[in-house]
Amino acid sequence: MKTWSLRRTLLAVLLGLTLALWVGSAAIVYVEARRESQELFDQSLIETGHLLLSLVEKDARKHGLTGPIDVPLRGHPNPHQYLLFKVRDAQQRVLYRNDAASDIALSRSAPDGLSWTSIGGQRWRLFSLWDPQRTLQLLVAEPTSHRDDISRGFFYRIALFGLLLVALATIAIWWSIHRVFRVLQASADEVSARTPDELADVRLAGAPAELHPLLLEINRLFGRVRQSRDNEQRFTADAAHELRTPLAAIKTNLQVLQRARSADEREEFIAALGASVERATRLVNQLLALAQLDPQSQAETALAPGDLAHLLAQQGAQWQALAAQYGLSLSVNMAPAPCALHADSLQLLLRNLVENALRYTPTPGFVAVNCGVEEGRSYLRVADTGPGIAPELHERVFERFVRLGGGQLPGSGLGLSIVRRIAERHGAHIILGEGLQGRGLAVTVVFP
Repeated sequence: MKTWSLRRTLLAVLLGLTLALWVGSAAIVYVEARRESQELFDQSLIETGHLLLSLVEKDARKHGLTGPIDVPLRGHPNPHQYLLFKVRDAQQRVLYRNDAASDIALSRSAPDGLSWTSIGGQRWRLFSLWDPQRTLQLLVAEPTSHRDDISRGFFYRIALFGLLLVALATIAIWWSIHRVFRVLQASADEVSARTPDELADVRLAGAPAELHPLLLEINRLFGRVRQSRDNEQRFTADAAHELRTPLAAIKTNLQVLQRARSADEREEFIAALGASVERATRLVNQLLALAQLDPQSQAETALAPGDLAHLLAQQGAQWQALAAQYGLSLSVNMAPAPCALHADSLQLLLRNLVENALRYTPTPGFVAVNCGVEEGRSYLRVADTGPGIAPELHERVFERFVRLGGGQLPGSGLGLSIVRRIAERHGAHIILGEGLQGRGLAVTVVFP
């Protein structure tokens, strides 16, 4: 599977955005600055033209002009590449010019105001101006080379300053990303350094707020693993303890069977051995069922629409026969009770409730199984005339291997634990109440 680096991706994206923003900003600044400088140069050229024309007008009124007068342009290393101007009269005779413009022809048909012209293959900015009487025309031209030199120098300064900022931004971005990933690496090192038995929460101190959800989920996962481990250890210890009794009984019965002195004794010991094996088998089956229903062992049970009455109809005859073996009466009353259910697990729930009721109800007694709808919710109820359970013990009976009747009656103490687990998987809740004829126990499972 192809992997990618979050560090390199963040660095590339952030540096790319920084560079793109800088290039865009620099381009905008350069274009705006060049436009402003062009306007300033044009304004300076216009002011220069007005000044020159006013001086020529004043000199013409005072002395008169008869021929071209060359005005030297001092103070510039290359006057031919700085400024050219000519003043003509209405007959297009040259009256004034600077020495650099003596051998350069400026367009006579130039439009009034600013325009562009080409001189010697170079682009020049030209300004044409007439006096109010339209007797004198001034043409002043300025090359774009020194404008370009200024713009080029400005561009180099922007580029140099921008590269410095990009370098500083690169260092700052790299340091920030490195600092964040150093925290991530510290958390990863903390987790990787642990042994399988170290399931304490990962520290949140020093981690950025955006990392807290991930660390909290890791801590929740550790919590579930701790709970699962504790459940497994407790389950293993309890199972080993509970299996010790039936296995010891099987061993004892085998030893006694080996010393049987008659056929009658042998038959009696074989029956006791069969009862011990049956008890061990039931306990193992209950343990397996409970392990399969453990919340940590599998995904949520897939529920499908169904009817509790259909389940009761399927097992009613079997319960009647089982009740007859115990010398008890059993009635089954079915009314439509639609709900979302998982048929196999609900059959296990029903079997545990009915077998518990039959086992703990003394002869003669009565057990009633019914289902229906009360207050808009489907329910399943198993009631008996047995000894019942004191209210203060209602919660305890759902714990594993808890048998309130002691060891006088056969059982594993897992039946109601299995019932609660199945009910939880169906989103149902269990209500323990008074049974039949003012005594006994009624177990009601109310479905959503």
